[in-house]
Amino acid sequence: MKRDFLTLTDWSKAELDAIFALTRDLKAKQKCREPHELLKGKSVALIFEKSSTRTRVSFEVGVYQLGGQPLFISSATSQMGRGEPIKDTARTLSRYCDGVMIRTFGQEIVEEFARHATIPVINGLTDLGHPCQLMADLFTVIEHKGGYEGLTFAWIGDGNNMANSWINAAAVFGFDLQVATPDDYRPDPQVVERAERMGARITYSNDPRHAAEGADVLSTDVWASMGQEDEAEKRRLAFAGYQLNSTVLAAAKPGALVLHCLPAHRGEEITDEVIEGPQSVVFDEAENRLHVQKAIMATLMA
Repeated sequence: MKRDFLTLTDWSKAELDAIFALTRDLKAKQKCREPHELLKGKSVALIFEKSSTRTRVSFEVGVYQLGGQPLFISSATSQMGRGEPIKDTARTLSRYCDGVMIRTFGQEIVEEFARHATIPVINGLTDLGHPCQLMADLFTVIEHKGGYEGLTFAWIGDGNNMANSWINAAAVFGFDLQVATPDDYRPDPQVVERAERMGARITYSNDPRHAAEGADVLSTDVWASMGQEDEAEKRRLAFAGYQLNSTVLAAAKPGALVLHCLPAHRGEEITDEVIEGPQSVVFDEAENRLHVQKAIMATLMA
């Protein structure tokens, strides 16, 4: 039976831990230039309705390193951009390819695509969630801290797709999460409600230093995500007190890790001092997009 990777809560902790184990193995093989062509002879369509640097490069390189053929498809230059129904594209690509990754706006788009596709579908980012990035974040923490169990995580900033993904992760993996957002920019209510039903240990506030207090890992993201450019000035004012800086970092545990999914607006949501500091692991985090996504694709398609 085919499976999709649309949101973390579709998967069990044991299943996601198995993806981390495979990630570790594939990363070691890649570093040693050891062949690991688990997708040899297979093709993966990469559909982009939102522009990208890390998602596009990491998926294209990942498919290639696994021995497969990546196919970049832009909605602007395909029939999707001219109004072809999602279900028609899904069923057609299912006849050509072995898997699909979609980076788009609405979560409903990837969910509809997955309903009609007979091949695995991966959520490369939507406005609601970014599960591949979250898996890379957690794998980076595992590498630097030896695991995620017993750790306290902090999210500071916008209640966006990354905040939603951290909430989903806290629900699945069972770690403590402390979230600080402005009242008008809280995470998705349905995501919050589902996490509560799953017994997640999450506290919410509008105080960044309170969220950072005692944290082992701090994470943030841009204040205005793609598609919100016209709100940039309004958001800059609303998030003025939500910068991840040395004062906020000092409230965390000594040696706390700093994460950022990139691209970063230095001087806004995070200072140059912090992102370039010794506690920052943002470029390990960026690299791990490649390795984690290879493990996800191999799990679904190999």
